[in-house]
Amino acid sequence: MADATRDTGGERGGHPEVRLRAVVEADLELFLDHEHDPEAVRRSRFTPRPRDAFLAHWRQRVLGDPDCLVRTVTVDGEVAGSFVSWTQDDRRFLGYWLGRPYWGRGVGTRALALFLREEPARPLYADPFAGNAASVRLLERHGFERAGTVRHGENEHLLLVLPAPAAPAARPDPAGPDEAR
Repeated sequence: MADATRDTGGERGGHPEVRLRAVVEADLELFLDHEHDPEAVRRSRFTPRPRDAFLAHWRQRVLGDPDCLVRTVTVDGEVAGSFVSWTQDDRRFLGYWLGRPYWGRGVGTRALALFLREEPARPLYADPFAGNAASVRLLERHGFERAGTVRHGENEHLLLVLPAPAAPAARPDPAGPDEAR
């Protein structure tokens, strides 16, 4: 879906246009910059990788894995971040990273809505750092529910889950249970 997945917020009230597209090699350098932003590191409690390790991870384990659904987020044509989903321990996980210039502008909200349209797996899990209130709020606004905590090193993260839709209740048989057919 090259540029077909988009939010045309730019046509509604002056919001920037948010799109998802396939990742291209040139995006990786911007993703690396996002991962090394000191405030993003503080909020995520994610240790940034050295450049070579970062590029190897993205090329081999993310882009090279057909199980991963990965998208670049663009805002008015500029690369803003990425969304990715992958399977780990029989669970489908979601992760994302947005550059700081795109925080607090509704970009994450619109990009996550677009990504959830492409990623059909439910339940879908996420595990943001417990102290990253903005990320937790973003996920909860999209229906993710708290399911516990997990530890990554010394840091506590919340385990959030977007559950599968509830099955519709079975309708009672209008003929009744004892009527012959």
